[in-house]
Amino acid sequence: MIIECTNCHSKYQYDEDRFERKPSKKIKCAKCQTVFEIHNPAFAAPESKPKVDIESTASRHDDTQHRRMPKPQETTEQSPLPTGTDKAPIVPQLPQGKRISLAIIDGPDAGSVYRIEKPRVTIGRANADLTLNDTEASRQHAAIEVRDTIYLLEDLASTNGTFIDGRRITEATELPDKAEFVIGGSTLMFIVTDES
Repeated sequence: MIIECTNCHSKYQYDEDRFERKPSKKIKCAKCQTVFEIHNPAFAAPESKPKVDIESTASRHDDTQHRRMPKPQETTEQSPLPTGTDKAPIVPQLPQGKRISLAIIDGPDAGSVYRIEKPRVTIGRANADLTLNDTEASRQHAAIEVRDTIYLLEDLASTNGTFIDGRRITEATELPDKAEFVIGGSTLMFIVTDES
C-alpha cells in the first residue's frame, strides 16, 4: 500500500504485513520527521458498506475508500498503486537530467564510487549490482529503487541490518541527496547531481 506523510506529503510504499495484525501504526516521515498514523486496510474491510450509486458519491472519496480496503490476494499481485486519481502508478524509473551515484566513504571499499544506471540496484557481498568486499554485508543486503525524483532504500532481510542515522530501517525509506547509510562495516553516501 502507498502511505503519505500528513505534513510534507511524501509518499512511501508500506508492506501491510508490518501492521502485525494491529488496526493502526505510527510512522515517522524520513523527510520531515513528522510522526503520523496509518490505518491497516485489513481492519477497515469488515466495516465496508455496500457500494452506493457512484453518481451520488464524490469520485475522489470513493477512490480513496476503495484503495484503503484492498483484498489481501490482490495486494500481492498488483503492480505499484497509483498515488492519486490524476497520477500514473509509481514505477521505478531514472529521472531525466540527473546523475545518481553511491560513494563508499568508509569500509573496505572506501574511495569507490558507483554510478546508478538502472531504476533498481542491489547492494551486497555477492550476486549484487554493487558488490562490496565487506564480510559483514549479506550477499543481497539492500536495494535502492529510483522512482523519478523519489529514492528509496530497502533492507533485503539482511543479517546485520541497514542503518540510516544510526537507526535500523525495517521498510523502504526515502533517501535525500547526500544521505549516508550503513551496510555491514561500510558507510555509503547517496549523491544526486545534475547531468552536465
